[in-house]
Amino acid sequence: MKSTCILLLSAFAPSAAFVAPSQSRTTTAISAQQSRTEFLRDIAVVGITAATTASFGLPAFADETLPSGVAIKIINEGKGPVPDVGELAAIRFNSFAGDNKIDDLFATPEPYYTRVGSGGLIKGVEEVLPKMRVGDRWLLTIPGNLAFGPKGRPASAGKPRIPGNQEIIFEVEMVGLPGKEQELIELIGDD
Repeated sequence: MKSTCILLLSAFAPSAAFVAPSQSRTTTAISAQQSRTEFLRDIAVVGITAATTASFGLPAFADETLPSGVAIKIINEGKGPVPDVGELAAIRFNSFAGDNKIDDLFATPEPYYTRVGSGGLIKGVEEVLPKMRVGDRWLLTIPGNLAFGPKGRPASAGKPRIPGNQEIIFEVEMVGLPGKEQELIELIGDD
């Protein structure tokens, strides 16, 4: 936010505001009043611009925001097939609630297998999986109502407590679709 304000200030403020004066100033009451007026006008423009920009409500990094509020940042675009609802999908992911790590399956030797649309993952992820291709890696910002809801999640062994309506950051990679990947079909046949 600070860098955005500085950028906007530099775009709208007169360039003289950022340069030291080269001559000695003999100011009069009239020129001082004019400088104050210009300064206040410039600050008002920056303030209005910052308020308008902040009211969009989108995460600064979002490539796309779904109508539900899930924001998607594409890290890597895959070229593989797209899963159908009910199809088995192999994914890797990590997730964070603020600074607390919830899960990290990028470090495990095996991916996590789930049926697309089965409800086995939080709602925000379930909504996004059918849109992904094999090879896609996306960073999701999931609003609290599509994560653990108003009740949150109690702490469990090795897992932190998640407060109610906590926004979740979820990085997910579609690793494979057993039964739909061409190299597997060629290897074992599809008779």
